Amino acid sequence: MKTYVPNAAAINTANKKWYIIDAEGKTLGRLATEAAKILMGKHKPTYTPNCDMGDFVIVINAEKAIVTGKKTTDKLYRHHTGYPGGLKEVPYKDLLKKHPTAPVELAVKGMLPKNSLGRAMIKKLKVYAGPEHVNQAQKPEIYEF
Repeated sequence: MKTYVPNAAAINTANKKWYIIDAEGKTLGRLATEAAKILMGKHKPTYTPNCDMGDFVIVINAEKAIVTGKKTTDKLYRHHTGYPGGLKEVPYKDLLKKHPTAPVELAVKGMLPKNSLGRAMIKKLKVYAGPEHVNQAQKPEIYEF
């Protein structure tokens, strides 16, 4: 008996499910690992590393995700503009005030593959700061962990 390995042609986008993760009271890193697992498709028995097997993820209450320790004051998000002396640093608390969904998006993005497959996976992530979302038509299921 041979092992079934699905290819890109066998994957049907109509069969992809939608899941809701409520971030309220959840630790940022643990929330991000569960969301990344669903986006990659590792929760399915047909997981294939070279195909986008994952489902869609909606994260609500992203601004209420918690971080442990002194990360609210000490954690920095860094990026470089590409110009000399262009290193920019934004503390976690300032980023949360300006873009309440950014910490969740960046945490999940960091756990996905760094290639075209990862860029396709991150597009299936929808993050909302509050409890309301606009994806009611997709009939999402609550995902508990």
